[in-house]
Amino acid sequence: MTETQKTAKLSLNGQDYELPIFSPTAGPDVLDIRKLYAQAGVFTYDPGFTSTASCDSTITFIDGGKGELLHRGYPIDQLASQSHYLEVCYLLLYGELPTATQLEDFEARVTRHTMVHEQMHNFFRGFRRDAHPMATLVGVVGAMSAFYHDSTDISDPWQREVASIRLIAKLPTIAAMAYKYSIGQPFVYPRNDLDYAANFLHMCFSVPAEDYNVNPILSRAMDRIFTLHADHEQNASTSTVRLASSSGANPFACIAAGIACLWGPAHGGANQACLEMLKEIGTVDRIPEFIARAKDKDDPFRLMGFGHRVYKNTDPRATVLKQSADEVLELLGVEDNPLLQVAKELEQTALNDPYFKEKKLFPNVDFYSGIILEAMGFPTSMFTPIFALSRTVGWISQWKEMIADPQNKIGRPRQLYLGQTARDYVDIENR
Repeated sequence: MTETQKTAKLSLNGQDYELPIFSPTAGPDVLDIRKLYAQAGVFTYDPGFTSTASCDSTITFIDGGKGELLHRGYPIDQLASQSHYLEVCYLLLYGELPTATQLEDFEARVTRHTMVHEQMHNFFRGFRRDAHPMATLVGVVGAMSAFYHDSTDISDPWQREVASIRLIAKLPTIAAMAYKYSIGQPFVYPRNDLDYAANFLHMCFSVPAEDYNVNPILSRAMDRIFTLHADHEQNASTSTVRLASSSGANPFACIAAGIACLWGPAHGGANQACLEMLKEIGTVDRIPEFIARAKDKDDPFRLMGFGHRVYKNTDPRATVLKQSADEVLELLGVEDNPLLQVAKELEQTALNDPYFKEKKLFPNVDFYSGIILEAMGFPTSMFTPIFALSRTVGWISQWKEMIADPQNKIGRPRQLYLGQTARDYVDIENR
């Protein structure tokens, strides 16, 4: 970020104020209003902070108009099709793609930390059997600070590093344990001879009574889902992690806060909402009815999994994941799954409909990830936990960046107060 010679002039109550302008390496210029209250006695008003840069960052850049997503400058489609999740984790954490030696060392460090403290098994049993896996995930991740005391000092760079590796390594194990607990099956320990995605699938779907071999097509699709959800700039959950960390909270508490925010249906529940929509449609012959409803401005029905708040063009992540969705459905078939039959037909209908083309309502990453996870056999309640374990590396990268930022200060948004002004207390007998 560099300050340019440009400034913006604000005229208020007959007085002019100069606001410095910063120019990023990509994206629009930014007005610096940090001294505005001290100089002019006014705040800005921006509900949802949709026009406010809360930090400077070098990790992820999104251009919604172009349909572009870059991690450290690398396009997401190249990373998802040519790289793999742990290599992308290294890139997000350290800023550059690793050498072969660096990647081997990083993968070894993550693999050695996949097991969780044995006493954490008892922690799971404190939850009701029908607890939502996200409720379990929030609680267990927050409780990690009670088990790993040697990596909670945020002022120690080495402890920050250890906490980062632990979180990336253990989230798949914790998510798989939450799933196993919810269906009444025994926990499955991680296996160090499997890669990151294959290990997660093994922990979710294997049972002690028989062998389970992870299909490489499913493993690759799972890895792509992880990669495509790894980071997405200053979204709600990432901003939550940054705000929590600005108070000096330990990393496990900060990530638990991010998971809690992601749980909201407007954020991490989009692929689950997409599957619920497909269930509502029910059968292929009802698709024209729902397409017509989606076009009707007076009908509240909306097609979930199409279009995106940020991307005004195609979602760059969806293009890559569509390939995996096609591979998974070819492998597992859709003949016996009416839901997947509806998904495939709806996809083709929307891609060829002039209305959706004009509105740029293309299938997004949530549409394809929901299809893949459904085909693999995951219940919709596991969709958001899988999103959470994928996004953990992004949260950690943003957290580490914020901790190291000399401008870091505790977050304190302002407000436009519209309540009562000062008034005197009235005794209860006089009210």
